[in-house]
Amino acid sequence: MRKRLGPGRGTALAVVAALLAAAGCSSARSGDARPRSGTEHRTVRPVAGCGTASWTDPADLSADRAPARCAPRTPAARPPAQRRKITIATGTLSAEYAAPLHVALDKGEFTADGLDVTLRVLPTPDALPLLAKGDIDALWAAPEAAVMNGVRGGFDIKWVAGNFSPDPESKSGLWVKLADGESAAQVPMAGRTMGTMIGKGSVIAYPMQRALARHGGGLDEIRYQQLGSADVLTALQSGGVDSAWLLDPVWRRVDGERGYAFLGGQPLGEPLGGMLYGPTLLQDDVDAGVALLRAYIRTVDTYFAGDYKKDASFVTYLAKLLKTDAAVLKATPSLRMDWEIRSGTVARLQSAYRAQGVTEGAALPESKTVDRSLYEEAVGHAPSPP
Repeated sequence: MRKRLGPGRGTALAVVAALLAAAGCSSARSGDARPRSGTEHRTVRPVAGCGTASWTDPADLSADRAPARCAPRTPAARPPAQRRKITIATGTLSAEYAAPLHVALDKGEFTADGLDVTLRVLPTPDALPLLAKGDIDALWAAPEAAVMNGVRGGFDIKWVAGNFSPDPESKSGLWVKLADGESAAQVPMAGRTMGTMIGKGSVIAYPMQRALARHGGGLDEIRYQQLGSADVLTALQSGGVDSAWLLDPVWRRVDGERGYAFLGGQPLGEPLGGMLYGPTLLQDDVDAGVALLRAYIRTVDTYFAGDYKKDASFVTYLAKLLKTDAAVLKATPSLRMDWEIRSGTVARLQSAYRAQGVTEGAALPESKTVDRSLYEEAVGHAPSPP
């Protein structure tokens, strides 16, 4: 009897097929005999404005850890002799976590580092084959199941920088409609229906797994209902689903309302997405790869170092860039922008993907999926030899 693929698994595996097809289209590239320096054996020098606070131990998973920071306006730009065109794909340009890209572009931070950057809206499944072939240079997304499956298929795609972790006051995450006799402390989740606009194979599987485990459920014990962004809250309120993953600022609509409970969201202090590089910036032009992260880090240090929503004029400016209402932007706490990647995050993600049935086999090691060396070089941190 042929095993039937669950929802989401077919999509994830279809992306792998697309990536493998892309490999056939790029055989000249993969067989190119030109020497490539890669990210190994590069000289890392101290960077003015980036002291000990510009790097934190990846193993520090403390919820209250302070994210790495350099001084404002640093690390300073180091434009090369020749300008470089860079295309960054992202699934959306309206989400707040994409704000540093907008600001870096608008304030000329990319330009200062010799980069002509184009932001291109593409869903991750469509962008991955292009990233693997070198048709786009970077992807602002997350190490989702489709990415892990693509790497397992042999492609050089790595997570090279984080994006954000939530503010402790944020309640973006798993919400449930309470039945009679239930409370936020005791909500049996097994067998319930969950509404989500993201579906299986997303990085939210990891925090969802943690939340469900505290309430007698598992990723394989709930029923998923994928809905449009405007329908998730409506389905929860009407009883069409028992629970839902509510994003900013939608959760504000049920926060404090009787009969609803927040069960958990993204772990504090642990980014789950950010910048992904393909072979172009990992191998062919590492200088450009470092420059891109240097401009991104400088943007965070200058404009997003703390609670950026305290500045009303900046919120107005940001709302215009994101094409959203300033009141909507102010309705939720500032994100904690964070370019670093924590140890073990990809292992925890892959554990959740396996529980959902969208990946198979042993977990890929960090050496195959993560490269911290580019942001470390950008801030002048040279890791101690093992």
